[in-house]
Amino acid sequence: MAKVREVYICSSCGARTLQWRGQCPGCHEWNTLKAVAQPRSGSSAAVSARPSRSASQGGRPVPLRDVSDSGHTPFASGIAALDRVLGKGLVPGAAILVGGEPGIGKSTLLLQVAGNVARQGRSVLYASGEESLPQIKARGQRLDVLHEHLLALATSSVEDIINAVELSPPSLLVVDSVQTLTSLEADGLPGNVSQVRAVATALLDCCRRTGSTLILVGHVTKDGTLAGPRMLEHMVDTVISLEGDRRQLFRLLRVFKNRFGPNEELLVFRMGQQGMEVVDDPSTFFLEARDPGLSGTAVVMAVDGQRPLAVEVQALVARTFLNIPRRAALGFDANRLHLLLAVLEKRLKLNFGQVDIYAKVGGGMKLQEPGLDLALVAAVLSSYYDVPLPEKCILWGEVDLNGQVRPVAAHAQRLRQAQHLGFSPIIHPGTGRGGIATVAALQQQLFHRRAGGTAHGA
Repeated sequence: MAKVREVYICSSCGARTLQWRGQCPGCHEWNTLKAVAQPRSGSSAAVSARPSRSASQGGRPVPLRDVSDSGHTPFASGIAALDRVLGKGLVPGAAILVGGEPGIGKSTLLLQVAGNVARQGRSVLYASGEESLPQIKARGQRLDVLHEHLLALATSSVEDIINAVELSPPSLLVVDSVQTLTSLEADGLPGNVSQVRAVATALLDCCRRTGSTLILVGHVTKDGTLAGPRMLEHMVDTVISLEGDRRQLFRLLRVFKNRFGPNEELLVFRMGQQGMEVVDDPSTFFLEARDPGLSGTAVVMAVDGQRPLAVEVQALVARTFLNIPRRAALGFDANRLHLLLAVLEKRLKLNFGQVDIYAKVGGGMKLQEPGLDLALVAAVLSSYYDVPLPEKCILWGEVDLNGQVRPVAAHAQRLRQAQHLGFSPIIHPGTGRGGIATVAALQQQLFHRRAGGTAHGA
């Protein structure tokens, strides 16, 4: 016997929903939803109603060289830097997944992109399951993106979006967000695994048939990973993450997967009055308002993705009044700080037992690369001896447990960027000019006057 389910259909407009409501979500009429029994998508009745694979065009293999690629020319998003990061811009029929924490600026950025595409004369549909149409319009007025080609739809049903797309296929479809939509083909509440899988599959199939570019917004979990099934990331062509501290003005856009361009690309935005603004040269963006005359600060040439960035590392070594000294790290793994302090105590014969040590990465950045080690060591020694580093000094390198400084990836790229920005001295691993072999050599070069004495205030 075929399995059935109960859905609610509006007698006025025909809208469907899985749950009964007093007001129809489609026509907003009251008490028009009626319960109707329908076969499930996996039942024999539903399967028999589908066309056979042999009769469908997609079931016949064709020579790859004979496949027509007309109509798949990428078009611009209106943000040149974003097109470069994506590889070729927005590709018709492609799917892009954008993730990020709540309030980070996902909806703002995508509404800007939608407005820019609409100004090119292309039709855009912005479908939201989180906001009402007046809310979307108010944000569009603030961003100055309202246009006759920019259409909006507020619904929680994926069938409503698919019907609108098939009726008039847009060049760009933005869905905000995939966790707020429901499909009649799946059970459960919005956001569960089956609903997210069914919604994403239906949207991807629809956009591939119509040639519309799909941008999906996805929620993230507490640890920052995309919520929902892992299959969602495999289904789409590009996975983008928008990161940053909501209390800061900058946002980092990272590309984790891209079938049309390079991976691990990075783009820096600044949150302005008119929305997200691209930082043209982020190399020294995180060094603004820095005072190089203070001790305890060092500059590292970090590489995030494919882009070298000059970032400030700060450390504070202060006398402790606790039985167990405190160690705190912000912007990087605290275990890295403990490891480096143990190396300094062992290899440089320093005593950190009577001091608290605090370290952070300036500008709200978060770094995980090993090239941070040498700059962090220099910042700690600078604060320990209370001796500032040279004003234009920059460092990078990995410090191992023996106190040796090891090379890191993209060394030539870091060196070229540091020379371009006018940093000197440039201290890095290796035997060439500026090369440092051990942390003892770093101490002797930068703090030779105090290397044999005691730290200020320690």
